[in-house]
Amino acid sequence: MKYYEVEFTITPYSTDACDLVAAMAGEAGFETFEETETGLKGYVQQALFDETVLKSALIDFPFEGVTIDYEIREAEDRDWNEQWEQEGFEPINLSLPPSRGEGMLTIHDGRHMPEIPSKIAIEIDAKLAFGTGTHETTRMICATLLDMDLTERQVLDCGTGTGILSICALKLGARRAVGYDIDEWSVDNARHNAVINRCDDRFTSLLGDATILDTIEGTFGLVVANINRNILLADLPAFRRKMTDDAVLILSGFYTSDAPMLIEAAERLGLRLEKQKEDHDWCCLVFSCA
Repeated sequence: MKYYEVEFTITPYSTDACDLVAAMAGEAGFETFEETETGLKGYVQQALFDETVLKSALIDFPFEGVTIDYEIREAEDRDWNEQWEQEGFEPINLSLPPSRGEGMLTIHDGRHMPEIPSKIAIEIDAKLAFGTGTHETTRMICATLLDMDLTERQVLDCGTGTGILSICALKLGARRAVGYDIDEWSVDNARHNAVINRCDDRFTSLLGDATILDTIEGTFGLVVANINRNILLADLPAFRRKMTDDAVLILSGFYTSDAPMLIEAAERLGLRLEKQKEDHDWCCLVFSCA
């Protein structure tokens, strides 16, 4: 997967301006950022980069007296999770709701085992894929799954990344999960993580975008998508066509300020907002069929 590295120079520099640039760049397809002394470096898949959207957003930058310049170059072909692979991440603990009894759901890597016994453990070996549980959006979706009765549900995981959301749902009682991603590294990594979590017999990982849904038979009782706002807006109709009459749709990967337009788009498709969560500036929306 080829990426662009875009260096944003913010004059005068401020952390508030950096946060806003990152939010605006997210609308143009950017996935991740690194802070610099003068602004940000942003990384975006070449196939998803929309420079027209980026230019339009920055022209109307709302901070008076602040200018934003940027330079685009091809990113070196490297392991985006190299530091993570070397250092790993500390275990993430989510308290189980009363309906699941006392205890924790723990997300960990192979280098950092849980320090306290966990009732449900998910091991994630992330290589070139998003989704270790450290990000607010992943944690919010996992916490939402803990509150659901997933017994025998079939799960569709859109933009599966490491496969963490499918694996979480399967460990919470789902019957099977199908995940897809446009990144071949993610597809392979999701399969690998399903194996080490001993649920690969119930998990299918596919390469493609939302058009692949036309080739998948049947419908799903749970659809989860942790993707940026623009892709969610474009793919919502495809998600809706794969939902059963009693299905739940969980969306995240976007900022709270983007929630109204996603809610409106979902309601036009006959979906009803059941729950909205926020963690810092990130949002998670839960819908049911109206």
